[in-house]
Amino acid sequence: KNEMEPILFTLNPGAQTEVDMPHEGQEFGYVLKGKISVIYGKNSYICKEGETFYFTTDKEHYLINTGSKVATIIWVTSPPNF
Repeated sequence: KNEMEPILFTLNPGAQTEVDMPHEGQEFGYVLKGKISVIYGKNSYICKEGETFYFTTDKEHYLINTGSKVATIIWVTSPPNF
C-alpha cells in the first residue's frame, strides 16, 4: 500500500474540486500552469504558476480555478484519498 498518492489534473476557469471534509493526513500541490485559490477552512490562499501549497487535512478544503486559463496542478495526498 502506498503512503501517498500523486495526481496530475486540470481545472477549467471557474471550476472547483469537490469539497473534501476534514480527515487525517497531509496534502501538497504544485501549480504547473494557471492560478488557483486554495480554500482551507474559512481561509483562501492564491497560488500561481510555479508556486506550491501544503496543509494538514483537519479542515474542509478544495481548489478553485480563479484565473482565466486552464490550471494544471500536481496534487499529492497522504494517506491516499483520491
